[in-house]
Amino acid sequence: MERHPFLRHICAHRSIRRYRDEPVPWETVETIVAAAQCSSTSSYLQTWSVVAVLDAEKRAHLAELCGGQRHVAQAPVFLVWCADRYRLDVACRMHGMRHQADMLEDFLVAAVDAAIAMQTAALAAEALGLGICFIGGIRNRPREVVDLLGLPEYVFPISGMTLGWPAEAPPRRPRLPLPAVLHRERYTTQGLEGLLRVYDEEVKQAGVIRTRSGEIRPWTFMAARKASRTYRADLRAAVEAQGFGLT
Repeated sequence: MERHPFLRHICAHRSIRRYRDEPVPWETVETIVAAAQCSSTSSYLQTWSVVAVLDAEKRAHLAELCGGQRHVAQAPVFLVWCADRYRLDVACRMHGMRHQADMLEDFLVAAVDAAIAMQTAALAAEALGLGICFIGGIRNRPREVVDLLGLPEYVFPISGMTLGWPAEAPPRRPRLPLPAVLHRERYTTQGLEGLLRVYDEEVKQAGVIRTRSGEIRPWTFMAARKASRTYRADLRAAVEAQGFGLT
């Protein structure tokens, strides 16, 4: 697969958490977002937006809201990708119609649109020699993010993305075996535990998951620990406060 140049580009992805002290030209940010606009979008509605934050003080504040992730402040650009139905609300008012955003589907379509766009932006950024890291911590304190960025009703932050010139070349983290994620005709559960055990060994040998004390951990331990905890219990209320019904 990696013999094809573009597939090699995709497979070269690394999350970058250390950046050079060098600005990213605004024209480059525009190029990356313009590339994201070429992504697929449900029903041609284009229900996403992105707020580019270059101001150092604001990036430092966002780093705090994202759980103290230092690379949010250190990267010269921080992109906040948003599900956005505000434009649809404006379009409805322009034509005397009532905007319907009361269903879970309405929010989900916008969130998926945003996710597709930001992945395209990541590929574009990496093609230009830049590094990125997605930041789910933008949803830790979403109401404060909404206030800080002045997000109107029907706009909700889905993910952050650091953007800058890499100051590191971290190793690639092994991915799950293809048979664990690719199913033919119907979902297959048989043999999954065996696949995960083999994958655990690969991840341990790569040494990419470590505790603060330096102990190497298998992927299933990390995944189980995260899956057994509750995160962002107030997220639904924050989404509803932005005008989405979720019914």
